[in-house]
This record gives sequence, C-alpha cells and structure tokens, in this order.
Amino acid sequence: NGREVVEAAKERLARLAPALPEGVSVDIFYDRSELVDRTIRTVATNLAEGALIVVAVLFLLLGSLRGGLIVAAAIPFAMLVAFTAMELAGLSGNLMSLGAIDFGIVVDGSIIVVENAVVHLAAAARGKERPLTYAEASEVVLGSTLSVRRAALFGEAIIVLVYVPLLTLGGVEGKMFKPMALTVLFALGGAFIASLTFVPVLVATFMRTHTEEREPFLVRLLHRVYPALLGRALRHPRVIAALCLVTLVGTAVGASQMGAEFIPRLDEGALAVQVMRLPSVSLEESVEGSRRVESVLGEFDEVRSVISKTGRAEIATDPMGVEISDVIVTLHPRERWTSGRTRDELVAAMSAQLEERLPGMGFSFSQPIELRMAELISGSRSDVAITLYGEDLDELERLSGAVQAAVRRVPGASDVRGEQLAGLPTLEVTVDRVAAARYGVRVRDALDAIEAIGGRAVGEVYEGQVRYRMQVRLPATLRDDLEQLRLLPVSGAQRRLVPLGQVASLELVDSPASISREAVHRRTIVEVNVRGRDLASFVREAQARVEREVQRTPGTIIAWGGQYENLAAATQRLLVAVPSALLLIFVLLYVAFRDVKTAALIYLNVPFAAVGGVVLLALRGLPFSISAAVGFIALFGIAVLNGVVLLTTIKNLRGHGVSVAEAARAGAESRLRAVVMTGAVAALGFLPMALSNGAGAEVQRPLATVVIGGLVSATFLTLFVLPSLYAWLFADGSKEAPF
Repeated sequence: NGREVVEAAKERLARLAPALPEGVSVDIFYDRSELVDRTIRTVATNLAEGALIVVAVLFLLLGSLRGGLIVAAAIPFAMLVAFTAMELAGLSGNLMSLGAIDFGIVVDGSIIVVENAVVHLAAAARGKERPLTYAEASEVVLGSTLSVRRAALFGEAIIVLVYVPLLTLGGVEGKMFKPMALTVLFALGGAFIASLTFVPVLVATFMRTHTEEREPFLVRLLHRVYPALLGRALRHPRVIAALCLVTLVGTAVGASQMGAEFIPRLDEGALAVQVMRLPSVSLEESVEGSRRVESVLGEFDEVRSVISKTGRAEIATDPMGVEISDVIVTLHPRERWTSGRTRDELVAAMSAQLEERLPGMGFSFSQPIELRMAELISGSRSDVAITLYGEDLDELERLSGAVQAAVRRVPGASDVRGEQLAGLPTLEVTVDRVAAARYGVRVRDALDAIEAIGGRAVGEVYEGQVRYRMQVRLPATLRDDLEQLRLLPVSGAQRRLVPLGQVASLELVDSPASISREAVHRRTIVEVNVRGRDLASFVREAQARVEREVQRTPGTIIAWGGQYENLAAATQRLLVAVPSALLLIFVLLYVAFRDVKTAALIYLNVPFAAVGGVVLLALRGLPFSISAAVGFIALFGIAVLNGVVLLTTIKNLRGHGVSVAEAARAGAESRLRAVVMTGAVAALGFLPMALSNGAGAEVQRPLATVVIGGLVSATFLTLFVLPSLYAWLFADGSKEAPF
C-alpha cells in the first residue's frame, strides 16, 4: 500500500533527523499521501451524502420513516460484508475501490421487498380491521417476500452479471477498475442477503401496526397524473414505438460524434514541469536555468512551492542527462486561488511566461503521478506518444520535425516536442597507426593518453565503511582545449615524448545525443499533450493530418501510443466483454420468462437507458471514458431490474385471467411507486458524485452522470413504453403462466 510506505518513510526520516549534521535538515517537498487523504475524504463525503439522500427519498416515497430506516438498514450490513471481503481479497479502500458504490443500487432489493410487504400488510390489516399480531404479520411478510423473491433474485443476479466485463480488463485499466467491480459485487452480495433475511424480519416487527397503506403527497400526485398519461400511451403503441426508434437512432448518431478519453485527468494538486535544453549544456548552466524557471513559476499566486532536480543517476531505470530537469510545483488548495483561473488556464499562463522569458528551453507540463504512469506505460511523459521507427537517424530526425510541424497545427496540441537526436559535441580521436609506427608509439599508449581525457580508475579510497573509486584525469582547462589536447605527450621509441596530435587526429564532431531502440528498430518519439479537447478526436484529426502532410520513406513506421493506446486497448476488451455479458443477460431473460417477446421487451431497457446517459454526458460536456463505461455497465443492470419487476407483475395478472390491456394498466399502476423509488434512489444516490468538486471527483463524475441520465430515460421507458408495447405485442389475448 503506497500510503503505508509513505508513512513508514516519514517515520524513518524523523528517526534520522537527530543524526544529521548541524544546519542540515530533510524537508518533504512532495507528499503523495496528501492526495490519497483528500480523495478518501471526497469518497467518504459522497458516500455519507448519498446515504442521507437515499434515506430522505425513501421516506418521501414510502411515507414511513420506519420503512425508510428498515430499507437503509441494509446499507451498513452490505458495507460490513464488502469491507470484510475486501480485507480477505487484499483490496485497500481508495478512490477506485469505493468510488462506484451507490447506496441506491445497494438497497434496490430491499426496496422491492419492503414496498411489497407494506402493501400486503396494509391490505391484511384492513381485512381484519385491527393491527396484526407478530405471527400474522410474519406470515404476510413471508408470503409477500416469496412473491417477489424470484424477481428480486433475478434482478440482482443481472446487476451482478453486468459487472463481470470489468473483471476482464487488463493493464492499467484493469488495475484501476477491477477493485471497483469486486467491491460493488461484494456490497451487492451483502445487500441481497439482507433483503431476504433480516429486512423482512424488521418489517414484520416494526410495520405490523400499520393498519393502512399511507401514501405521501408525492406518491398521491404521481397516482393522480400517471393513469391519464399511461392511458394515452396504451392507446397509441405504434406512435410510442416510432418515437423510441427515432430516439435510439438519434442517440446512436450523436454518440458516434462524441469525444473519448482513457480516464478523466485527476487533479493531483501539483504540477510536474519537464525542462529540456541542448545536450551540450553544462551542469552549471543547467542548474542556473532551473533556478530561473523556479523564479518565474514562483511568481504565480497559486503556487505553494517549487523544487527542481536536474539529471538522474546512471543506474536509474530511466537515466536523464543534465540537459533535462524535472520541476515539481505544489499548488495551494483550489479554494485559496484568487485569480479565478482553472487548472488548464494556469498551465497555459505558466507556459506562456516561461516561453517568453526563457527562450531556448523546451517545457512540458504534466503531474507527478500522471507523468510517471505515462512514462512506465509508453516510455514517454505525455498524453500522446508518436513513435517513429527506422534505421537512418537523419531520416528519423527529418520525419520527427515534419510530424511535429503537422501536429502543432491541430487544435488542442500543446507541449509538442521531439527527442533530441543530434547536437551532442563529441571528441572523436582516430589513431594513425602508420604515424604511430614511425614514431615508435604503441597504439595502447596512445589510447591510455586519450583515456585520461575522460578519466581512468587507478584505485580505491576507504573512508570508514564507505568506499570511493579514485580516478585520474586531465584538468578541465586542458579537456576543453583541443589544441592543448593535441600537445598531450605520449611515450615513444627510446623514451622520447611525442605530441598526441602527431599520431592521432582529434576533432569535435556533432554526434547523436542518444540512440534508442525498440522492437529491433531505431526509434524516436514525438510527445504531445492535449488541452481543451478530448483525446480520441484529437488523435483522429492528428493522424489524418500526418497521413496527408508527412512524406515517409520506405522502411519508416509511425505508431501512436500513450494514453490513447490505453484507451484503444480497453475499448477493444470492452467491445468483446460487454456484448457477451449483454447476450448472456438476454439468454437469462429468455430462460426466466420462456418467451422471446417478453425478454426482448425487458431488454429494450438497455439501449433506452443508454439514451439518457449519452444525452446527459453531452449536456455536461463530458467525453466518453472508461469511467463513463463503468457507469453504463452499472446502469444496464438497474434498468433491467425495473423491467423485470414490472413485467413480472403484469404476467402474474395475466396468469390469473386478467385481459392484456387491463393487466398492462393495472400492473404498471401497482408498481409505479416501486419503479420510481428504485430509479430515484439509485440516481439520487449518485448525485453527490456528479456534483462534487473534491479531489478525485473528476474520475467519479462521468460514472455518476451516466447513471443519473440513464435512469431518467430508463424509468420513463419502464413506466410508459413497456406497458404500451406489451399490450400491443400480446394483444392476441393468450393466457400466460405467472412468473
């Protein structure tokens, strides 16, 4: 666990502090646990607010505080089961593992049980004209629970099933979303156990004295308005079907035009600025340049501290020369920003100031964790990595320049830069063997003299238990002077000293700064960050422009990677896993209802639920992402559950000889409160996530937006479209077996 490692490191640093020399201190300039703590606070706040909203909605729609609290009692039990299972599975509590839990979805099964039990208890009490005894109430609750048990079990099974595709994800997306899916599955399992065990017991114990079914004002209003609207829908099924078809086609066209990104960018509260200079820059010049960068960035009011580090040790997994510096900029909390700028506007202002005041340097903006993740995934530190493969370095350099020029003209392109292939001054020494023989100089002696330029290990020095390697090399005044190097004496025949320039040629040449290889080919990378638009549409436009404007020679290859590569890989997996799960859902519906038309009617909830999700995403200006995909997955399960509940009631009425039209009307009216309640608590339970601005809210926002929008359209379909189409499709009047 990363947070535990950070805390252990802090503890060890505190223990080392007394041993430091006087005047020396160790200060932490970047602490990742601060971000972890902020995201956990966001999740906890959203969960608490969601729970309160769920209880309030239950009270408003059930008209009973006891009933609302009984339903809500499933929440702590479900979370206890979830946390226990997480501990056993080795999952930690974090933004991803807890970020998709919606207490509205968790209590859906309990809502069905309690709402049905309340209706039956009130009817039984009216029949006896007195409050029920516990034994009588228990018998009534048992019967009412068994009557909806199959539908509740089946609906919960479908909700569980739709999360299975997330377990197939691999790579980065799998690491992020598998814990989320597992936690939701654990919570749903606990909620299902609660809905069929202690929730019915609580209903029989605390609700048996209710002699009448109390309908709150909101439900009475729905019952006054709904029958007339339902009647119109039942009279015009063809119009309803046509409107559904037009809506689905229009949404499909709109969805195809939506942008896409891998995962919404999480605001880490810090920036990582990479500063690039010419490879020939000295360490002193690089350090001075970093100080000037720190000075410029420190002038912004939003900045709390600026720390830079130049180069990296040669033994590091990603060695970095002195021409590159990483600048970590920690920012004040957003509520302390006085400029009113957004994060993107702040980055744009910083970039403009740096380019204006520090010409000759290149700058690339990212975030500390985001930068390292991108580097581990694709070897680059940007949103998009355009990898160019070939064997000719000159051709790769030309191609890199052409690609950069083309991509810079694409709207949204930022921090476009290529790797520095050339520009490293190198001393090239070639021994003239004929001249060396003439002067009696051994080639080995000449090479030993040359080695003194870079340094040669001659021994080791011990200082306590620390061992240092001793090197001998020429002083800097000689190393930097080509004429002085040519006069370097080399031992010749008869112990005569011969100038090195007499037996070797010394030249400063412009050589490659680095040569990188991948997949057996030489390669270079063009890095691009994307600002102000979604990743997928940017890459599509950039690919088209590069294909149209950049001339490639045979043997060169252009590959697009970075975050875009992750998006493409995750999308390909979901395109197989999600349809497979949806097909399995249809098979289960068919097996349960033994009728293709009924299964197809319920299945219509899936695309119609997607309509609301797509529309609300577009209205909020959010692109499609893997986070939004998780929202659609959760949405499909809830939508199917509502359809199962409604058509189960209608089919039971048909099984008792009620006409098709009357069964559709009566079934829809009797399940009005249950359908509205399950949809409302699930949607409003996500409302805090959709509106939150806390740390990590960026990841939860698309998921919550999809569920809220989708449940609105799915509830409309369940209440109006399903009864209308059912009455139309089953108008032959054939009797059906109860579900």
